[in-house]
Amino acid sequence: MENLRGILFMILSMAAFACEDAFIKGAAVSLPAGQILMVIGAAGGTVLACIARARGLRLITPALLSRPVLVRNAAEMIGTIGFVTALTTIALTTTSAILQATPLVITLGAALIFAEPVGWRRWSAIAAGFAGVLIIIRPGLAGFEPNALWAVLGVLGLAGRDLASRAVPKVIPNLQISTWGVWMMVPTGALLLVFSGGIVWPDARTGLLLLGASLFACIAYLTITIATRLGDVSVVTPFRYVRLIFALILGITFFGERPDLLTYCGAALIIASGLFTLLRERRLARLAAQPAPVR
Repeated sequence: MENLRGILFMILSMAAFACEDAFIKGAAVSLPAGQILMVIGAAGGTVLACIARARGLRLITPALLSRPVLVRNAAEMIGTIGFVTALTTIALTTTSAILQATPLVITLGAALIFAEPVGWRRWSAIAAGFAGVLIIIRPGLAGFEPNALWAVLGVLGLAGRDLASRAVPKVIPNLQISTWGVWMMVPTGALLLVFSGGIVWPDARTGLLLLGASLFACIAYLTITIATRLGDVSVVTPFRYVRLIFALILGITFFGERPDLLTYCGAALIIASGLFTLLRERRLARLAAQPAPVR
């Protein structure tokens, strides 16, 4: 039952993230991306901070200055800059499709940084997933979109964030980490504004889009935290891929996007590779947990 609830919260979280992306893309028509991030970070971070305080959690502790936390926050900034820039310059569906390669990069990083064992099957799946990214981006071909490389930067940054999270001291609660993760949007947005121009006063429509993005950001962060705590990671993680389905629906419905066949093929290859990797890791974990045969 806990796994089922975890799956439902994961699906809700992915729907909320996709809606947040759509609101950001809509607001970016009138506002610079940096300003959007600052508003969402300030509003969402404040809401999460209030929840943390209501639960008796301290928001500022010496552990926040530990190296893993600092690396995590730096990676969060890099990933956010890449992802949001891609979101505002290329199709929502394309950005979300490339984002699905993040679990593969995490597996690659875990092998290279933490020396986790990765067999030839998972190495093959990682290679296939990266091939899917190349199919979507199409470097050197007529359909190549240079701004798609921002999405690749987003994948590298977000994967680095998740890898650094593994080394974060256990004494730091997830809600505290999530709060600071959302607040990191504020300095990230300020950095983007340095290069994109000053602040623009939003009209009523854009203000509502910002409010919607902030609301869905809070829902997404809270529900993904609940999902990962309720269910087994190997069970709920594959449902991260439904984000692409929600992004596809929103992109077609509200932005008139029409992904071509190569984008669908690349996305399918990325998802298939990611699912194979997750299922393989789950099987190996079960085998490792089995007691050794008595001789």
